[in-house]
Amino acid sequence: MDVSSTSLRVLCQIAESGSFTAAAAQLGYTQSAVSRQAVALERSAGATLFERRADGVRLTQPGLTLLRHARTILASVEAAERELIGEAPRTQLVRLGSVPSAGPVLLPAALARLARTAPGVRVTTREGTTPGLARALRTGSIDVAVLTSRPPHRPPDGESPRLHVTTVEDTELLVAVPATGTFAGRTSVHVDELVDAPWIAGPSSSAEPLLGVWPGLPGRARIIHHARDWLTKLHLVAGGFGVTTIPERFSPVVPPGVISLRVQGAPPEIRRVLVARLPGTATPAITAVTRAITSAGRP
Repeated sequence: MDVSSTSLRVLCQIAESGSFTAAAAQLGYTQSAVSRQAVALERSAGATLFERRADGVRLTQPGLTLLRHARTILASVEAAERELIGEAPRTQLVRLGSVPSAGPVLLPAALARLARTAPGVRVTTREGTTPGLARALRTGSIDVAVLTSRPPHRPPDGESPRLHVTTVEDTELLVAVPATGTFAGRTSVHVDELVDAPWIAGPSSSAEPLLGVWPGLPGRARIIHHARDWLTKLHLVAGGFGVTTIPERFSPVVPPGVISLRVQGAPPEIRRVLVARLPGTATPAITAVTRAITSAGRP
């Protein structure tokens, strides 16, 4: 079997991205170049590696087998490159993926705790959606992921065996509003008052619902601004340009000019924060990172 490291990287990226087009965007290639690499890889392997479906691309069982070996091969190549340039690893690396809502509070607290309890562990981070990070865990491009779920709290993906998941915390969804104006001095708001409010929302996709709008309102909500970044959303709120939803954990770090209100007239919206990894025995470094995250989630 004659394959290149480039084709193996393409395989890994297709597995993580779920489509040839998304893989091409991540790698900086054209979609046709990625397709050619995929066809050449299947020809060399003598097996169908990719299942082309209406909702994207999934790896077949032979594809998953090759993926497992591809990760090992690429890790060995990287280790050889480090050794050749004299860069001997002195720390244990853990690649951590995180949903954006974990960034402002949970992630800094976890990394600070880890620096005290396991100074020999080095963490790199990347943001993503819960479905995207679950795929990244499966393909081996990250080691640990901070994910979120909403009731009824199903597993992060439908693959088998199930990911090893630990609950970090349950947090209530609130509405962030300007401290002056219509909601000034309030501690709560009725859900009916939110229908005509100007909303600041993150862009939605087929994999992720609309973020930033109270559940049940999408379709009726008047969305004025779209922003993915939480800091941008909250500063737009502070400027009086709209309202958005935030986890209760954000309340201590909202900027001046923003207050957080509970929503009346509707069931509480609870979001669960999870830390996930592949099933099986975790390395000491992954265990240390998991413990730091779960400890940071405690009051």
